[in-house]
Order: sequence, then structure tokens, then C-alpha cells
Amino acid sequence: MKIIKDKQIIDDSWTHTADGDSLPSGKTTVSLARWKDENIALNDNIGIRLSPADHVDDIAGNLDKLSLIALDFPAFTDGRGFSHARLLRSRYGFTGEIRAIGSYMADQVFYLSRVGVNAFQFDDIKQLDTALSTIGDFTVKYQNSTD
Repeated sequence: MKIIKDKQIIDDSWTHTADGDSLPSGKTTVSLARWKDENIALNDNIGIRLSPADHVDDIAGNLDKLSLIALDFPAFTDGRGFSHARLLRSRYGFTGEIRAIGSYMADQVFYLSRVGVNAFQFDDIKQLDTALSTIGDFTVKYQNSTD
């Protein structure tokens, strides 16, 4: 699968493991609930998926052990992932990959990148070129942000 990371289309080396499925040997993300319930050790091969209802504070003490945090957007109208990204970058100083997954639109990529999301995964690979082109849509910005 291909994703956008740091404004480039690249091959993705991560999978997303559903709750209840066995953990693969490669790089994978698990839900915050599963990580907490199973006390999964964090390393370069384990990332955390945050749903809109999750709290960033729950992983704040472990950010130095994470290389990927995936923000799940169950609907393009649910903007809580924007807040999660902003908190991760601004309040907690997370420097790793923050990836948007789920149901968001290519038109939202510019705004997601403004709050700290630096990787984008789409179910439809045809959206990658459109999304990549939207990152630079606006050259004048009126508000400060993480970018």
C-alpha cells in the first residue's frame, strides 16, 4: 500500500491490527484500549491508534517509545483527531509520525498538516495525488500552528 509521508508518496510498512487478532511480526498499530488492556510493550514495531473518544493524556508518558500514532477518523465530520494531533505536537512535543487514517477527505489534508499530521493513508489509492496537491493549497496563513 502507498501513503503520503512528509509530502512524498511512499510504500507503507505498517499494518493495523484489529482488537482480538494476533500481533504480526512486523510493524503494526494497536488500539489504545488493547495496548492498555494487554500491557503491550512499546517499541519501534508497535504504534498506537487513537479513536476520537480516546485521551492523548493516556499515552503522554510513553511518547518517547512511539514512532507512529495513527489518528482514526470514523467520519470526515468528526474533528477530534485535529485536536489530538495539535496536542501531541504542541503540548507533548511528539516528533514521530502522526498518521491520519479512516474517513477523511483529501481536501482536509492541508488543515491536518497544519496541526501536525505528517502522514496520510487513504483506502482509495487514487486520492493520493489529489491529497498531495492540497498540502500547499494556501500560501498565506492567518493563524499560527504547528507547521
